[in-house]
This record gives sequence, structure tokens and C-alpha cells, in this order.
Amino acid sequence: MKINLKSILTIILGIFAPLSFSAWSDINMEPGATQLSQEIFGLHMFVFYVCLVIGVIVLAAMAFILFQYRRKEGVKPAEFDDSKTLELTWTILFALILIGLSIPATKVMIKAYDDTEGEINILITGHQWKWQYEYIEDEVGFFSNLSTSLDKRNNLAPKDENYLLEVDEPLIIPVNTRIRFLITANDVIHSWWVPDFAIKQDAIPGFVNTGWTYVSEPGVFRGQCTELCGQYHGYMPIVVKAVSPEEYASFIIGKKEAKIQQALLTEKLWEKSELVTIGEDIYQKNCVACHQVSGAGLPPIFPALVGSDIVLNGKERQIEILMEGVQGAAMASYAEQLTEVEIAAVITYTRQAWGNDEAGDGRIVLPKEILDYKNNKL
Repeated sequence: MKINLKSILTIILGIFAPLSFSAWSDINMEPGATQLSQEIFGLHMFVFYVCLVIGVIVLAAMAFILFQYRRKEGVKPAEFDDSKTLELTWTILFALILIGLSIPATKVMIKAYDDTEGEINILITGHQWKWQYEYIEDEVGFFSNLSTSLDKRNNLAPKDENYLLEVDEPLIIPVNTRIRFLITANDVIHSWWVPDFAIKQDAIPGFVNTGWTYVSEPGVFRGQCTELCGQYHGYMPIVVKAVSPEEYASFIIGKKEAKIQQALLTEKLWEKSELVTIGEDIYQKNCVACHQVSGAGLPPIFPALVGSDIVLNGKERQIEILMEGVQGAAMASYAEQLTEVEIAAVITYTRQAWGNDEAGDGRIVLPKEILDYKNNKL
């Protein structure tokens, strides 16, 4: 069978053609929602096609040589040594290709790592296992927690499209505004990744990394923590909602008003039932992963709250644990993560739930007590 160069090229192109078309399929990276992410996607595709062309040429040359100069009966093989001219030629050629690729890559990466101050600057702090967002100029912030229900996680309810990618509070940013992110962590290394923004930055305790975005159109963009940060690493989704400047301004005003209301709530005379209701919700969001729905915990790492002497009778010690954390243990401080009302409510809930109200002193904890604890520490 006679095989010529044209046949060889046809075979090789037939092999690589599906790869070129798959560049637009689900196996490829997404173009993203910002100019920067689209430039990175364009660079990615440019390098892909350069590599594709090189692959086709090299494989075509190898196939041609294998078939053209294969062993044949009655043909005396040629005798030759290395060709310095050929080796020098392809060394220079590939060096030029690498330089040619490095120029656009460097331009894009310089733009991606530009840490110029934004019109809005947001401090992002990773915690086990949630994200904290603080709007530096407006001095407001909040925690964003996974909101996927336990029933879904335990296969007791159907899962939807955004399973494990739902949060109780998304990060709100305005469109047509340069946003700079200052990314760090409170405990272990996390990683803040939003593919539509072409941002993936490690969140390292004691160190601040930066990223930025400029979104032109309103929308909802999702990401995840991409650094293995502990048992519930998969429960740290990221949701960013880009809105109009007017809607963003209303959001900030609402957060400032809520901050004022929270301060006033510490003086309110709370009923036990009110605190238990709020506390149960806080417990489900922040405590259930370690101490379980039943309060049984996961001894010896996460102690049981049911029948615990501290929970039953050590109100002051329980306040101290939530405010300060436990050194050398997995229990983190919640002084900055929760408000005075939320801390008082979750303590009250644990003292009233699972039969603890009958076995212990039954006393509730008021937000004013948490505020007094904070003031005494200052």
C-alpha cells in the first residue's frame, strides 16, 4: 500500500480535529464574564492552537519518516551522522516560539495581578468553613454561609442545579466599577476562586493576596474554595451578585441600618422563646457540622453538648469559649463572626435543647451579657 504525505496529514488532522472542536465544549475553560477573563481565555486558546499546529507538524514529520524510510528488501540504508544545522535551526525556532508566546502571556498576567486600589475595596477572610466579607470604605460586613439544607446533603431531598453552591448571603458588587479584593484567612489556608472573574487567590493567615474585577453586566457568579482546608472544605461556596449602582447603594444603606439596629438589640428585654428560635438557626449554620444536629458531637475532637457540665451549669465559661475559642482545639472564636444577639441566642439554644433545660440551671444568656464581656476585655 502506497502512503504519501497527503494521506498522512489527512490521518493526523482526523485525529486532532475533535480536539479543536472540543475547545468550545464542556471540557474547556469558560470565557468568563469580564474583559480580563476573556483575555485570559483568548490567550489560552491561542496557545492551544499553537501547540496543536506544532503537534500536527511533528507527528506528520515522524509519520512521513517512519513510512518513507522504513526497512525495505534490497535497499541499502543510508549512513549519516547528526546535523548541526538542523539541530541549531529547530533550537532557534522553538526559542522564538517560546518568546512569541511569552509576550502576550506577560501582558495578560501583568493586568491580572494589578493590585491598584479599587473604587470599592473588599476584605475577604476565609474561615472554617465560611467566607467573611468586609466593605472597607463603608465599614460594614457579613459572613456568607452554605445554605444547602441538611436534607439535601443527606440525600433526603432532591438536589438542584446549585447543590452545595448556595449561600445565605451573596457578596454584592456594583457593575461598571473596579472592585479590589484583599484576600486572607483566619485559621488555615483557603483559596477564593470565581472562574467567571478569572480570580483564584490563596487565602493565607497573616498574609494578604489581592485580586480585582470589573463586571459590565448584572448577574450571579459562583465559585468555591479550592484549597483542601479541612473536613468541610466542600461546604465553602462563593456567590457574587453584580447589581446596578443604585441597588448596590441601597444594599450598603441597609447594612448600615442593620448594624445600628444590632447595637440597639443588645438593650432589648428578650424572651427565652425568641432567643431559642434565633439560636437554633445560628446553630444549624455554624455548629452542626462539628457538634451534630443532636448535640452529640464527634468525640473526642468535638465534644457533646448534650449533658455537658459547661452547657448545663457553666454559663460564664460557655460565653468565654464562644468569644475566645479554645487554644489547640478546633473550636474557633466567634467574637467577630457573630453578633452579640446571635452569640447569646446560640448559647441559650444549647442550654435549652436536647433536654438540657431540665438537667441544668435553665438560665438564658442575654445579648447585654455578651456586650459586657466584650467591654471588660477592652
